Amino acid sequence: MTGQQLDRQIYTATASDAATVAELLDTFNREFDTPTPGIEVLATRLGRTLADGGLVALLGGRPAVGVAVVSFRPAVWADGPVALLEELYVRPEMRRRRLGHALLDAACHLARARGAEEMQINVDGVDTDARRFYEAHGFRHTEPGEPEPMYFYYRDLIE
Repeated sequence: MTGQQLDRQIYTATASDAATVAELLDTFNREFDTPTPGIEVLATRLGRTLADGGLVALLGGRPAVGVAVVSFRPAVWADGPVALLEELYVRPEMRRRRLGHALLDAACHLARARGAEEMQINVDGVDTDARRFYEAHGFRHTEPGEPEPMYFYYRDLIE
């Protein structure tokens, strides 16, 4: 990064980038007061999952100031996998420079290249900024032709 300029180059993280991805994700959760297992635990998990390819992290900027994490799972209703944008984060001081847009665009391109027919994203209802961002990029919370919003449900399995 030179002065106020940001290198918008987006690149795929490798297992050797696990600590960088972990630090960005940990910072993301701490910014929004969300629990995090910490950088070391995240880096260990990411080292393993980035190596096997089921999870892909894209980094933006040099040094990295943004990250997008995409997971892929087999699909029943399509020949290709379903892509899920697990996380998208840009450091606060680097926002409003279109890096989030570039990361999202790269994540969608990656998903299409892997044969995914759709990208899914889970967003908290109260996170109006994120909802506005994704809607501005063509994402919606209703299925085509349906008036009712879609909902995401979850249940903790660890007691």
